[in-house]
Amino acid sequence: MAKVIDGLYYAESHEFVRVEGNIGIVGITDYAQHALGNVVYVDLPEVDDEVSQGEEFGAVESVKAASDLISPVSGTIVEVNEALEDEPELINKDAFENWIIKVELSDKSELDALMNATDYAQFCEK
Repeated sequence: MAKVIDGLYYAESHEFVRVEGNIGIVGITDYAQHALGNVVYVDLPEVDDEVSQGEEFGAVESVKAASDLISPVSGTIVEVNEALEDEPELINKDAFENWIIKVELSDKSELDALMNATDYAQFCEK
């Protein structure tokens, strides 16, 4: 079973968001990185790009497949994890530590549409 962390919010598209103040730290879940296999490339957006909940903001490519990254929240990108440009495999080492973007949240009520850890774990078992 893939690792799921309490206190994070999860989207059905297998992204997570960890909220610290008004910043959402977004990445893909452990379940997603297992499903993808060895990550070889991450298509990162730019700082100051706007993201919208449910909209694509980049992609992750593995030896098996490419998968769009879907933002679980709306807001403005304030930081991009540039380490992933040189070492995309960091996502396979620890998907939760190696986040992809940090977003200044424009609407915290959107978090209500996401799953908690228990619901996400059950979702992944289906």
